Amino acid sequence: MSNNPDHRCEGAWPQKRLWIVAVIVAALVSLAACSGVGASASGGSGGSSGGKGGRRGAGGGDVPVLVAVAAVKNVPVEVQVIGNVEAYSTISVKAQLNGELTKVYFHEGDYVHKGDLLFTIDPRPLQAALNQAEANLAKDQASLGQYQANLARDEASARYAASQADRYTELFKGGIVSKDQAEQLRAGADAAAQLVAADKAAIESARATIGASQATVENARVQLSFTSIRSPIDGRTGNLTVKQGNVVMANSLELMTINEVEPIYVTFAVPESQLPAIKNYMAGHTLQVRARPQDDPSAQEETGDLTFVDNAVDVTTGTIKLKGTFQNKDHKLWPGQYVRVTLRLTMQQNAIVVPNQAVQTGQNGSFVYVVKTDRSVESRPVVTGIRVEQDLVVDKGLEVGETVVTEGQLRLAPGSKVVVRDARGGPGGRSGKKI
Repeated sequence: MSNNPDHRCEGAWPQKRLWIVAVIVAALVSLAACSGVGASASGGSGGSSGGKGGRRGAGGGDVPVLVAVAAVKNVPVEVQVIGNVEAYSTISVKAQLNGELTKVYFHEGDYVHKGDLLFTIDPRPLQAALNQAEANLAKDQASLGQYQANLARDEASARYAASQADRYTELFKGGIVSKDQAEQLRAGADAAAQLVAADKAAIESARATIGASQATVENARVQLSFTSIRSPIDGRTGNLTVKQGNVVMANSLELMTINEVEPIYVTFAVPESQLPAIKNYMAGHTLQVRARPQDDPSAQEETGDLTFVDNAVDVTTGTIKLKGTFQNKDHKLWPGQYVRVTLRLTMQQNAIVVPNQAVQTGQNGSFVYVVKTDRSVESRPVVTGIRVEQDLVVDKGLEVGETVVTEGQLRLAPGSKVVVRDARGGPGGRSGKKI
């Protein structure tokens, strides 16, 4: 045996560790025994109270859920997309002649009516041109009057010369006058007839000149009318790009634009797969279009009619353009504005609807949990149709009046027992009654 103190210490420590471990094990056994007694007592009490407590311990007990009753509704079949408001017509106002912009008769953004005076361009040069053209026309008309008077005079002279020539011809035949005298009067009569023809030609020329002068006058009047720029439509004015006092050039600069907003278009595109249904329903009646601002879901919808379907599908997007016409009396729709568009195709009669949240999606498709009379649930596959606000149409798999779970599905499995929590009723036949 070694006399080394360290060696003695090394032998004592393992024995001490074994003793500590033994004490800990004894304490754990004692605690387990006490717990077992308490559990046995508790289990006896639970067993005497019935089987419900046993199920709760085994499967989690009844699951609290919210439910709704499948109801029948007439639901609209609709297409919902985002569209864009477009002016019914847009007019770009430009000057048609050169000159100084002397007067502006409106304020930017005013609503103007057809025929309202918008601008005046300095009319003085064109007024002078019109006065000159009218003077030339009066001169030509006076010349025509003179030619007509000459014609009347020469026609009278020609008739007298012709009668004289005829009389002298008869006298020549009777030997009263010489042949020379008769021929001289006949030549005078022919000259008078030619003078009449010349007068008629002069009159025709004067009339042609008058026609040209009248055209010049009309052109001058038209040019003068261009100095007053009037609104061609009812609409709202835009930004004024040229201020009063500036010189404008003909057809070179847009003075401002006018957008016709009564009525107004809403343009939108739908998938080409919707085109057959749209054409089918359009054949029977005019389809209704509703629109409201995209950024204000609570705003009141405006109602119009579908008036245009484009003649070709856009091959890049697979959509087709449509337009709805809205009367827009209150000017709630604004050109360029984005809106939520709803195109109503028809009404589906007696459709079965449930709340959206009742329908779940699994590996085999859509399904709902149906609550049976014994408060157990059944997983029922369904075929869904269109959405209508907060409800969903169920085409197959559900009967009217059946109760479906709308909240709490994550804790359910086929055969689970449920208890219905109190909830306030709402769309889709929601019910807060306990089963």
